[in-house]
Amino acid sequence: MHALFEDSGKFLAGRILSEADASSQIELGTGKRVKVKAAHILLKFDKPEPAALIAEAESIAATVELDLAWEFAPEEEFGFADLARDYFSDSAPITQQAGMLFALYGAPHYFRRAGKGRFKKAPAEILQQALAAIEKKKQIQAQIDAWAQELVAGNCPQPIREQLYKILFKPDKNAPEYKAVVEASRNAQKAPLELLQAAGAIDSAYQFHWKRFLFENFPKGTRFPALTAPQPPADLPLAEVQAYSIDDSMTTEIDDALSVQGLGTGTVTLGIHIAAPGLAIQPGSELDKLGRTRLSTVYMPGYKITMLPDEVVQIYTLDEGRANPAVSLYVTYDEQTLEVKDKVTKLERVPVVVNFRHDRLDHIVTEEWLADPALQVAGTPPELAERREELVFLHRLAKHLKKGREEVRGKPENFSRPDYTFRLEGNDGNEPDGSETVSITTRKRGAPLDLIVAEAAIVANSTWGSWMAELGVPGIYRSQASMAPGVKVRMSTKALPHAGIGVKSYSWATSPLRRYVDLVNQWQIIACARHGATAALAAPFKPKDAELFGIISSFDGAYSAYNGYQQGMERFWTLKYLEQNGITELDCAVIKDNGPNGILVRADTLPLVISVVGSQDTPRGARVRVKLGEIDEITLDIHGTVIERLDDPNDTSDDAPLDDAAEDEDTVAGPIAIAVDVNEAESSGADNPQP
Repeated sequence: MHALFEDSGKFLAGRILSEADASSQIELGTGKRVKVKAAHILLKFDKPEPAALIAEAESIAATVELDLAWEFAPEEEFGFADLARDYFSDSAPITQQAGMLFALYGAPHYFRRAGKGRFKKAPAEILQQALAAIEKKKQIQAQIDAWAQELVAGNCPQPIREQLYKILFKPDKNAPEYKAVVEASRNAQKAPLELLQAAGAIDSAYQFHWKRFLFENFPKGTRFPALTAPQPPADLPLAEVQAYSIDDSMTTEIDDALSVQGLGTGTVTLGIHIAAPGLAIQPGSELDKLGRTRLSTVYMPGYKITMLPDEVVQIYTLDEGRANPAVSLYVTYDEQTLEVKDKVTKLERVPVVVNFRHDRLDHIVTEEWLADPALQVAGTPPELAERREELVFLHRLAKHLKKGREEVRGKPENFSRPDYTFRLEGNDGNEPDGSETVSITTRKRGAPLDLIVAEAAIVANSTWGSWMAELGVPGIYRSQASMAPGVKVRMSTKALPHAGIGVKSYSWATSPLRRYVDLVNQWQIIACARHGATAALAAPFKPKDAELFGIISSFDGAYSAYNGYQQGMERFWTLKYLEQNGITELDCAVIKDNGPNGILVRADTLPLVISVVGSQDTPRGARVRVKLGEIDEITLDIHGTVIERLDDPNDTSDDAPLDDAAEDEDTVAGPIAIAVDVNEAESSGADNPQP
């Protein structure tokens, strides 16, 4: 005697070895013996053999016309054998009974299960809805199949092109467009990104990176809403200074300017003047909400996405020829010893007489020019010559401040690499398309004008950070517990030491037109300037304000994403530079062993770090020549092979110098992480029986 029974949604059959009231011992065709409850046994039979019964029943189930079976079925609950006799014949054999069981079990939209082997037919209106849903599912699957065929054939359907970045990075895995890509990848046996490239879904490598960035960070686009910017206060006093800014030629958001008073008197006052949008833009206003949404200006070669609309920036930027609102820090020094005598913060309008552009002046304002008053350089602008004495003092002060910080740090700052400037020809400031010609120029880190501006910013950010803490006014700080390996800079609301810079506390407050945290800190500093000891009561953000923690969290994420994109695009244009100039070999310095990928090297004359095939015994700092291979502009990768050792392995004096943060500051290509998983198990259809 044999039995057909249900086990965990599957139908099995075997020989009955023994029976009791509540259960039976059954031997399956595999030889496995199982204990089956009596209630789970649906049929007992002598013939045919269990395997033959299941095979024939499956075949019969496929022939059952479900619409007709539904018509035959009674309104009340029924058993599968009863319906088999009504549908086939009064003497329906065991195979037809089992076939009807499989058919009913596999059609839940027609027949609802009411117990083991028991069913009840679905109401007519529910059945029609279910059938309509099944038909729709078939149509969708047909569309998926058609799209997949197009992709395999090398054509990208428009609906998939329109949702490309959603499919790749934030997909709805039930969407037909996503399923078509998965199906096509499986059929073509190609990775999704490779498949889509071959099908023409990606217009260009540049557009791929750009649109991916916009999709993830600016899903609503980069246009600004129509907003009216408030005008600065009209009653601010006019500062009795002649200030000047020092920026790159491409800078349009001029946040800071400097002034010097009292040279030759024995007491010199340095003025650090920061543009003050915080005096007009109020917390909670529409412009504030906009700034809090964007959080920072996004920089990239040849283009930028500003935090605030240009028409707003132009109201508050420190353009030459105007007296714009500023938060000014005046620090008075002994002219000889450079000892600090006094510090005061003022809210005022500051006359800016000139906007210096360091990329046009660095060849003039050199260490030699500052040290030798008799040295003259052709083409020196008169406004620069007029301030030569002030720049000499500022440079002496900057070197003094740097030396003091380095004593706190415990070691000098070591930046042997230059800064690189990217310029694109052909886009005229418009959004690039990747076809532009790129030029890459270098600028020595720590050049005099650079050092002057950097040290002035550190003075302002550390002074105001400590001042807010003294008055009990919360702010947003950057801190670093130590310079030990792995200890990173963090943002918090506590005025903690910054070991990397060498100051007791460090707020960000000198770029309020470009960074939202600087604008937040500016509001707090303005409260300190206006209210002094009672500033904590008047400041927009109170101690332990949860809003500040939210701003820090949002800013950290956005700033990291923006910086990552900037580094990625600088790498993109560096690879373009290699291609456009036909460069096939580079001289490099070894950074470290990169495991199975070879060694990590940095180009001597370009901002490029790559993993190359070479001896893993090559020490850090060794100089090598690398032959370059194929460039992949989508992954931003390039292959290379070491072809020559350039330095003497036995002489360390000719090794390349490496910065303290050499590895942390570099972008290295890697595989692009996409969210399309072609290995995901396909879900089984709910209406397929599991015999």
